[in-house]
Amino acid sequence: MEFCPACGMLLQIQPATGGNRLRLFCPTCPYVCSVKNKIVKKARLVKKEVEPIFSGADAMKFAPKTSTTCPRCHNGEAYYKQMQIRSADEPMTTFYKCCKEDCQFEWRDD
Repeated sequence: MEFCPACGMLLQIQPATGGNRLRLFCPTCPYVCSVKNKIVKKARLVKKEVEPIFSGADAMKFAPKTSTTCPRCHNGEAYYKQMQIRSADEPMTTFYKCCKEDCQFEWRDD
């Protein structure tokens, strides 16, 4: 990113057309700067780690339980956790995990 030395606005790129070279120009004042060097910018994308809602068996040891029906095994009890994942004026999202050892199905209630 380059900024205009006269007014401080972000300079925009005008592509090379016809006999003109690539140049940077200010959208608010008459400043123009020709590009002499090749513009190269490489940035590696850093992926965000996805962490599970319920992490590990020890996390479930103290998690609250509620009476709800598991959509997979129809067990009547599940662990739950509530998180605000949308804006503040939206309701919280409830995440559930089945209490049955051989099921452990996870789902959410929007």
